[in-house]
Amino acid sequence: MALRILITNDDGVDAPGIAIMADIARALSDDVWIVAPDGNQSGAGHRFTLGRELHFDKRDDRTFAVVGGSPADCVVAGMTHLLGDKPADVVLSGVNAGQNLGDIINCSGTAAGAREGALQGAIGIAMSQGVNYENGREVDWSNSVRHGVAVARAIIAAADGREHYYNVNFPFCDPDNTKGIAVVPHQRFAQSPFGYYPSDNDGKFFIAIPKTPRPLDPNADFETMRRDSFVTVTPMLLQQTDMAVVERLKGTLSL
Repeated sequence: MALRILITNDDGVDAPGIAIMADIARALSDDVWIVAPDGNQSGAGHRFTLGRELHFDKRDDRTFAVVGGSPADCVVAGMTHLLGDKPADVVLSGVNAGQNLGDIINCSGTAAGAREGALQGAIGIAMSQGVNYENGREVDWSNSVRHGVAVARAIIAAADGREHYYNVNFPFCDPDNTKGIAVVPHQRFAQSPFGYYPSDNDGKFFIAIPKTPRPLDPNADFETMRRDSFVTVTPMLLQQTDMAVVERLKGTLSL
């Protein structure tokens, strides 16, 4: 049976990365749907738009923008309404313009799209194209274009159940120099990478990532993608409870 694939992102329905993701999906299936925010929702995380009406902007028979919606909104609307009684087997989120590595995945709308896909019963895969920010912010999509289909196909073939979603980051090296796929944990930073960042406008500021916290684990996603030029794949659990701590605390907490 052919896969049904739903695509979303957090950069918006007109972003270049979603067109690359559509090409990836159409190499795997001819049953591809796109439901994405009408504009940029970067950093939205797993936010839902509750208590405020949303509406679709239909671009074609299988492409819809959700006006004002988040990636999580888009996946829910697609899986529980637009796709009718046949929800997607795979939800692909991205390709994001810029890496989603380490603890940054906690605020990533790209990761949230894949996570909500998995929560809805699909194989959820988030994909991001790394950028060498030391040389500017220009995105070179060549790695995700070259390797995206193979990575998606490999994950779909290997996926076991629906208790995980998968976070993928493509390195910013020349595609010929990509060393392969590395399945790695995500980088836990010593502290949150987010902080106050002053603006050039008097009295104004940004919340941004002023610098990457150190030290970095050489075996985690951040260094494996940036330094070692691997496509990183990180399986993320939907069940977030630390069961070892549950067992340790049983009988120790009381009123």
